[in-house]
Amino acid sequence: MATVAAGGSKRGGGRGRKALVAVLDNEANISAGKAAKAGDLSASSAQKAKRASSKSGKAAKAAAAAAASAVVDDVAELQGMLERLRLEKEKAEEMVRERDEVIRKKEEEIETKEKEQERLQAELRKVQRAKEFKPTVSFPLVKSLLEKEQDGDDKGKKKKGKGKAGLERKKPCPAYVLWMKDQWVEIKKENPEADFKEVSNTLGAKWKALGAEEKQPYEERYRLEKEAYLQVVGQEKREAEAMKLLEEQQMQWTAKELLEQYLKFRQEAEEGDGKKGQRKNRKKDKDPSKPKQPMSAYFVYSQERRAALVEEKKNVPEIGKITGEEWKNMTEAQKSPYEEVAKKQKEEYHRQMEVYKQKKIEEAASLEKEEEEQKKIMKQEALQLLKKKEKADNIIKKTKEKRQKKKQENADPNRPRKPASSFILFSKEARKQLLEERPGINNSTLNALISVKWKELSGEERQMWNDKAAPAMAAYKKEMEEYTKAHSSSA
Repeated sequence: MATVAAGGSKRGGGRGRKALVAVLDNEANISAGKAAKAGDLSASSAQKAKRASSKSGKAAKAAAAAAASAVVDDVAELQGMLERLRLEKEKAEEMVRERDEVIRKKEEEIETKEKEQERLQAELRKVQRAKEFKPTVSFPLVKSLLEKEQDGDDKGKKKKGKGKAGLERKKPCPAYVLWMKDQWVEIKKENPEADFKEVSNTLGAKWKALGAEEKQPYEERYRLEKEAYLQVVGQEKREAEAMKLLEEQQMQWTAKELLEQYLKFRQEAEEGDGKKGQRKNRKKDKDPSKPKQPMSAYFVYSQERRAALVEEKKNVPEIGKITGEEWKNMTEAQKSPYEEVAKKQKEEYHRQMEVYKQKKIEEAASLEKEEEEQKKIMKQEALQLLKKKEKADNIIKKTKEKRQKKKQENADPNRPRKPASSFILFSKEARKQLLEERPGINNSTLNALISVKWKELSGEERQMWNDKAAPAMAAYKKEMEEYTKAHSSSA
């Protein structure tokens, strides 16, 4: 049994320490019980901790499994998203390709339009240059005279065909009509109330009853009138043919001169030698003999004041403004002298205009007379030209017939024929186009226009026609070489 000191020793008769108290057995048991209890508690805590650890391991496994499942779901979702993105990318690439194709087509279209615009601008420049061309070719005199004569004939037709030679050109009446004119008055005297139909029937019956001897004078008269008519018409027809021939000749000269002037104009335009002043439309030259318009009273005053204002260094607008204000503020008495001067100038102007008009009438009459004389001379020239043409045509015809006959006798059917040149190919197409655009155009003008178009072709356009003609020409040369070799060897 454990003991504890009950008390201490006494000092100097004082109080001593307490003696050790003995520890009872039940207290020791209590302590031991507490220690055992503590051991039990620690053991149960360990078991609890073990159970808790076991539970936490299961939870961790469950959490890991859940996390793995979530990762799988996330991966699947990501794969789905990637697939959608891939499809969207393909769709976007397809859209980009389509857009690029549209852009390419647009660019081609723009390029084509730009080329077309350049071509149109070049054509426009040509047209503008052509509009600036002011030829100095005089109109053929024959054409102008023929047009005047045609106008006169048209007016004559409106007046029942009676012109200068209206009676001579009138068709002759048949013998029956001539006889009927003579008998008409007598029939009307016998039966004044008869209408046109009754008189015509009566005269028709009488004409049938007439003998050959009675009809003969009217038939002879008709024959003579018909011969005279045919002679006049034949002469007029021949004169018209001759004048037309002369007109064509003059038109050829005019077309040639016009072509030369145009080519010269084109050359000057390309070289830049043409002056702006020459390109501007020139005003029509005024008649120097025509009287000038009279000045108004205000202009008379303005002329009087101008010298003084010029000395004051006033310019033209200022002079006009000052004189206008001064004239507006003047009284009637101050304006009267200037109005008197203007009145006299106006009277003198009217007098001069009467003289001028009379002079113009006389000049017109003289010009008409000269035109008539010129027309007669030109008719003679035209007839001589027609005779020369007929003679030349006969010679050409005979020569052509002889040449053709000789050619047929000596012709070699195996000789290769020369193909059309580039100019001939161009001429055929240009001729067709010009005839569609200008129906009725004469041959000389047509040939001149074709020459102009050929000269206007650029190097590339002319090369195109050369390329068209080249294969046929190359084949022709090859055939000619073979033909020449064969011909020389046979000879």
